[in-house]
Amino acid sequence: MLDLKRQYEPIHAELLEAIGHVLETQQFILGEPVAAFERAAQEQLGVAHAIGCSSGTDALWLAMVAAGIGPGMAVLTTPFSFFASVSSILRAVAVPVLADIDPATFNLDPAAAETVLKGPRGSGVRAILPVHLFGQPADLTEIGRIGAERGLKLIEDAAQAWGARSSSRDGQGAKAGTQGDAAAFSFYPTKNLSAAGDAGMVTTNNAELAERARMLRQHGMRRRYHHDEVGWNTRLDGIQAAILHVKLKYVEGWNHLRRTAAKRYHALFRSAGLAECGVYPSHGVVLPHEVAGSRHVWHQYVIRTRRRDALREFLEMRGIGSEVFYPVPLHLQEALKGLGYGEGSFPEAERAAREVLALPMFPELREDEQQTVVSAIAEFLS
Repeated sequence: MLDLKRQYEPIHAELLEAIGHVLETQQFILGEPVAAFERAAQEQLGVAHAIGCSSGTDALWLAMVAAGIGPGMAVLTTPFSFFASVSSILRAVAVPVLADIDPATFNLDPAAAETVLKGPRGSGVRAILPVHLFGQPADLTEIGRIGAERGLKLIEDAAQAWGARSSSRDGQGAKAGTQGDAAAFSFYPTKNLSAAGDAGMVTTNNAELAERARMLRQHGMRRRYHHDEVGWNTRLDGIQAAILHVKLKYVEGWNHLRRTAAKRYHALFRSAGLAECGVYPSHGVVLPHEVAGSRHVWHQYVIRTRRRDALREFLEMRGIGSEVFYPVPLHLQEALKGLGYGEGSFPEAERAAREVLALPMFPELREDEQQTVVSAIAEFLS
């Protein structure tokens, strides 16, 4: 699925030098290494404030709480995402409310969201948390309109979408993480922009929200040992910031290589006669969809196929990695039974969970490797 060594080898000297500088200066928690990375991230994204923290999950919590989401308030999000999209809402002592996905993009469906907001669960909603899943920006134009009409906060879960752009006629739409009241990024080692461990970031154009997030990330302190609120220990450490600062210079190029690899996959599947039109698979595979005018950064290349589990086993026997993101929608997770949903609540999310398969995708993926993947899938389907 992923070979991190191929990314590390060309820049290992830069990374070791950056780590060595942190060891020499001993600024291990926050300090100048973190501040320097935050400034560089702000510049690259074109956002006013970037606040480093210890993980993408903490970034979601920080973004929501700093935006004023708290006990008893409800947050609308998707059932088809990583667990943190909902667990962070619960950690804010808020109430997750779910709406189904668009089957073409796997992102929150604005029409489904609007229907939920008009229903009995919508009355307590104070924020919408769309997820830019797999590197494809959610439809923030429609979601933003729906939220603005109701005075709702917009918090972007941009964990998988560093460098992605929303839809626009010229393809130069706003970058993920810059359009909502706040956004959360993850720098988990598998992400497009990755640390050597856990790390995350909150971004915002709101100075007051940014100041509160900085306070909350270190036990609610604005002054040392003076606690204005009960925050949390969710600071970014200097070594991870130094690594991320180095990699920040390369992430745009890596995203370009991911886009090139996605186009090759598209061409190979079509050339092999495996690609099916429409949203749902029949005998072949449905290729992942990029919204016209947007900039997908292909954190994952996710196909749909009816015999997903058998195909995955077939690929594994041939030494080809794959992964299922996500086999159980959030509303059917054992830990989230208390939300009051059940089988059939979100048919699009449930069907996607049965059909999606992520194929090998990383910047250094070679064309011959992609040919091997597609040839194996053709063999299985034949």
